[in-house]
Amino acid sequence: MGAVNEIFIYLIQTALTLYMIAMLLRFLLQVVRADFYNPISQFLVKVTNPLVIPLRRIIPGFGGIDLASLLLTLLLQAVAIVVLMALYGLGMPNIGLLLLWAALGVVGLLVNIYFFALLATIILSWIAPGSGNPAVHLLYQITEPVMAPFRKLLPPMGGMDFSPILVFILINVLQIALRHMATGVGLHPALVIGL
Repeated sequence: MGAVNEIFIYLIQTALTLYMIAMLLRFLLQVVRADFYNPISQFLVKVTNPLVIPLRRIIPGFGGIDLASLLLTLLLQAVAIVVLMALYGLGMPNIGLLLLWAALGVVGLLVNIYFFALLATIILSWIAPGSGNPAVHLLYQITEPVMAPFRKLLPPMGGMDFSPILVFILINVLQIALRHMATGVGLHPALVIGL
């Protein structure tokens, strides 16, 4: 593969990854009932609306959660797999296998989002505790529903919160399980965004 093809594949993967992250963040913000007047939330809505609004006419929300954004992430992942397979010169899988690969990729991307959100929350709690920055507030809203059960298991000791360690262990276990599931169904990790 030449340098031009490799650069082209990299740019396509980057663009699709960023858009899928925006789409998943939109879905997560609705699940955790985050502040949609937050400037970052408003940006995510504006960026994802062109594709979500038409799909929402076909797929309505359920319980206040926009299923269209989740389905769109799954479809974008499937399109990314097909495009990457075509660029690598590989044969196309059947639709069932393609959807399974896409679902594994979306779950992997979701786990990665939580990993980096939690890492950013921890770092920001040391650097800028009590910051009023909209990004900090949004990170807290995303991570708190996951952190709360672990804080009950491991309460703060000596003013230090060690519960993120348990969440990182869970995230690593999930990542290992996803990688093994992906290889078990014949998936090459380079073809799926998020693994």
